[in-house]
Amino acid sequence: MRSLLFVPGDSERKLEKSLTSGADVLLIDLEDSVALEAKPKARETATAFLAANRRLDARPRLYVRVNALDTGETDADLDAVMRAAPDGIMLPKSISGRDVQHLAAKLAVHEAEQGLADGATRVIVVATETAASVFNLGTYAGASPRLAGLTWGAEDLSADLGSLGNRTADGRYSGPFWLARNLCLFGAVAAETAPIDTVFTNFRDMDGLRAEALEALNDGFTGKMAIHPAQVPVINEVFTPSSEEIAKAKRVFEAFAAAGNPGVVGLDGEMLDRPHLRRAEKILARAGIAATA
Repeated sequence: MRSLLFVPGDSERKLEKSLTSGADVLLIDLEDSVALEAKPKARETATAFLAANRRLDARPRLYVRVNALDTGETDADLDAVMRAAPDGIMLPKSISGRDVQHLAAKLAVHEAEQGLADGATRVIVVATETAASVFNLGTYAGASPRLAGLTWGAEDLSADLGSLGNRTADGRYSGPFWLARNLCLFGAVAAETAPIDTVFTNFRDMDGLRAEALEALNDGFTGKMAIHPAQVPVINEVFTPSSEEIAKAKRVFEAFAAAGNPGVVGLDGEMLDRPHLRRAEKILARAGIAATA
């Protein structure tokens, strides 16, 4: 998952347009972008869109961002969209891995009712939207095999903290939010799930988006969320390994395999150890190439 594009669940026009955006995942939103009085209609619109497009041969993965578990809206969201078998659910404002388990139990019931395979519906978690949630980023490891990704959010966290802003004068995230970002990365890797960077809110600033995406890639994130279709090509480009990176990763992997997977191998006059192999495997995984010995 390189690019994950938010699309308002109450806009038929934007939903249809999003299919050609190039995003790997569409995040059909029933939460923040939909007013409370519009949520019933949004559920209908989102469900109809899922039903009409889930069987297409070439399509992005279709996830639905439901409302948070403490809103009283989650069950109505799931009652609607699970009839159309989305690929996954995005859970916002999660406090800990126990929230994932709570959601997983609900999904299991819906899957049984709809004749879907148990565990077919994956879960991406927005895991840093409250101060309390930041302390629990280590609890997602082993929470559920449904877990497909962990991401973070600065806007709701900013509101919870009462901060006056979340970026410094040079455009970088300030200390508390940089901490949440980094802990989310650690939490995702510890949980053996995809670390996904948050949105870049200025959808007209492509240079700023590229710089932030490159920094996320460098640190270990494997994808980034988008709020506008114009951001998708930039995100895809950044998180797609180049042909040179893929070729080098293949050579590293093959060198270890040919030597019987030792602790250290020599390649092009350089000594490479197991961390080099792990990095190569992750590059191949991002490229969609299964590294098999």
